[in-house]
Amino acid sequence: MLAILAELLRGIHPRPERMKAALAEGYATATDLADYLVRKGLPFRDAHEAVARAVRAAEESGRDLSELTVAELRSFSDKVGEDVHGVLTADGSAASRSHVGGTAPEAVLAAIGRARKKLAGP
Repeated sequence: MLAILAELLRGIHPRPERMKAALAEGYATATDLADYLVRKGLPFRDAHEAVARAVRAAEESGRDLSELTVAELRSFSDKVGEDVHGVLTADGSAASRSHVGGTAPEAVLAAIGRARKKLAGP
């Protein structure tokens, strides 16, 4: 299986522009907005409802969550601050997950280091 995977990986050619375009579809940062609101003190149940309303409004206006203004986002929750757009980007989303197994650059680099150490053996 590992031999097949190694062969498969050789043929992978990332296309950053396509990856970025895919991230803009489907409101990928909705969970990040909910997490943001919870960190600001809103109960998760209420954060979930606020985000659902924000996504609905964004969808109806043909925009992404990141394209809504702070004032528009604040209309769904008074917990929204001027810093909200920092979590509504692909980079902000990835960076917010800095735990083991997370997507933050430092978490990924740490995982790579652990994997290399295991592969190197005792």
